[in-house]
Amino acid sequence: MHPLTRRELLRRCSLGFGGIALSGLLSSPAFGAETAGKRPLKAKAKNVIFCYMSGGVSHVDSFDPKAALAKLHGKPMPVPVQRTVFNNNGNIMGSPWEAKRYGQSGIEMTNLFPQIAACADDLTVVRSMTSKVSEHAQGNYFFHTGFPFMGHPSAGAWMNYGLGSENQNLPGFVVLQSGNAGVPHGGVGLFNNGYLPGQHQASVIKADGALPLANIKPGEADAAQRRRLGFINEV
Repeated sequence: MHPLTRRELLRRCSLGFGGIALSGLLSSPAFGAETAGKRPLKAKAKNVIFCYMSGGVSHVDSFDPKAALAKLHGKPMPVPVQRTVFNNNGNIMGSPWEAKRYGQSGIEMTNLFPQIAACADDLTVVRSMTSKVSEHAQGNYFFHTGFPFMGHPSAGAWMNYGLGSENQNLPGFVVLQSGNAGVPHGGVGLFNNGYLPGQHQASVIKADGALPLANIKPGEADAAQRRRLGFINEV
């Protein structure tokens, strides 16, 4: 039996290498068709930017003023209110900000945001979304997933599931954090894929941090990596 030279090995395997590349090219459209699925309607939106300001200003001090609160200021609550885990229920407190209607649309808001009030006709204010939960984590889950507990896909996951992705090498959607802001109450489950496939989960990025991605920096020193690569080359 003649020994197999390296040149002969490469010649015999050259067609196989081409087949490997071809299989990768053919699998990409099939993979995309499998994950995207059939959409009931043609999507009109191409991108979604969702700004969630955890711990923001109260709705009654901004875009949902309640005139009755000013009349009942300082009085006990006339209806039972679920107690939270960190404090007792207090008396009614009216907003210290004056409210009036702005623009031709007549959107009612307080004078806390005069610049935003000047753009009232370009805004849509939704006041119909309410929940029965009084805790931060449960409220965050409800707002992001529609359910007050973990395990369900987030709004971003559903958007990615419905709209698809233009590049399967990039995350389906990202969560940008800035400053000292951490993950809101409820944790990363607020951005999770739930029971949808894993490619629909978010990638959390620290927008202005020295390390934007928590797991992108190697966990060992450069010298240790060089020794490891040198050993691999020797093998």
